[in-house]
Amino acid sequence: MAKPMSKSKIVAYIAGKLSTSKKTAAAFFDELFKLAVKELKGGAGKFVIPNFGRAVKAHRKARMGRNPQTGEPIKIKAKTVVRLRPAKAFKTAVLGS
Repeated sequence: MAKPMSKSKIVAYIAGKLSTSKKTAAAFFDELFKLAVKELKGGAGKFVIPNFGRAVKAHRKARMGRNPQTGEPIKIKAKTVVRLRPAKAFKTAVLGS
């Protein structure tokens, strides 16, 4: 099975395609990350990259779980999580239907 591309390989690919420096391409990814975090922490609670997908801040309710070793019921606390949802265009391009 092939390994996924590393950040340095992605940066090199983008820099080559756009005829820019690797430093500029790396700065783009860093700024995109910072912007996504800022938007998710803000009031909107979501960040959209067109044709790729969106990150959404979601709340999970408290629930009962089970300790897999002992079988003992345990209470799992409520928490906020980040969900990544692919865009329809992305799913169609990858899955082909």
